[in-house]
Amino acid sequence: MSIKDEIKELEDNIAELKRFSAERSIDFSAQITELEKNLENKYKDFEENEMDAWNRIQISRNPKRPYTLDYINALTQDFVELHGDRLSKDDNAIVGGLATIDGYKIMIIGQQKGRDIESNIYRNFGMASPEGYRKALRLMRMAERFKLPILTLIDTAGAYPGIEAEEKGQGEAIAKNLAEMFGFRVPIVTVVIGEGGSGGALGIGVADSILMLENSVYSVISPEGCASILFNDSTKAAEAAKSLKMDAISLKSLGVVDDIIKEPLGGAHRNFEETAKNLKEAVVKEFQRIDKYSLRELLKRRYEKYRKMGDFFEE
Repeated sequence: MSIKDEIKELEDNIAELKRFSAERSIDFSAQITELEKNLENKYKDFEENEMDAWNRIQISRNPKRPYTLDYINALTQDFVELHGDRLSKDDNAIVGGLATIDGYKIMIIGQQKGRDIESNIYRNFGMASPEGYRKALRLMRMAERFKLPILTLIDTAGAYPGIEAEEKGQGEAIAKNLAEMFGFRVPIVTVVIGEGGSGGALGIGVADSILMLENSVYSVISPEGCASILFNDSTKAAEAAKSLKMDAISLKSLGVVDDIIKEPLGGAHRNFEETAKNLKEAVVKEFQRIDKYSLRELLKRRYEKYRKMGDFFEE
């Protein structure tokens, strides 16, 4: 039995024992504590011996993982959601609005997935249409007008690839966001909290500081899509994931992201409070750092940051 199988078995046993204890009003706290201790050790063993890019992708896609609205509710005070792109409709795959985080009045924008079939249909599985990117751009323009820092949370498999989205200008909407975000005269911090897929992620991802949760991923294409193109075989996704270097550790070493936010063993869903605390501290720290720059230096650093990406050396 693999470590992953042992972890699954322990989690099932703990859940069953908790359910049985609640139904029969019998105290199994000692047994549950012992099983949870064993589970923690198994997670440590897995982290040290089996964790790789493909396993981190599985964690980033875990349906129990916290989503954008979970973090907004945990990190901010007085969140006021704003709707619509003022051109067509409101895209529920993108959420955003005004909020306060530790004294910082900010505009916060992110992609939102659903927890079940009904909510996933409502949120379009976190895949935004052109209306979503235009809504995000409208909110960012508002932030600039009122001199508010911008925080974006990335969690999408990619932009919505439907025919209707293409007819309404999906590529143009994303490109316009990229162009305008480079010039916004306010600090921008981006955090990849789950999946960061292709242009769908980049559409709200140009920033002065890019952070990633430890088990999040960020890539130009999904490993399944990459495997289908390179190997004509989507089952080789794990091999493709390793080559794509889409995990946080690889991307930091390449200079694509600035820092990695620590997650609990096993992923953010195992201790949301700890993850939210770590994320909040990292975001506030970045805003405090960026605040020291003059406007001219802010824009210059943002420009240089992206010009440096993709540097390589030839022997």
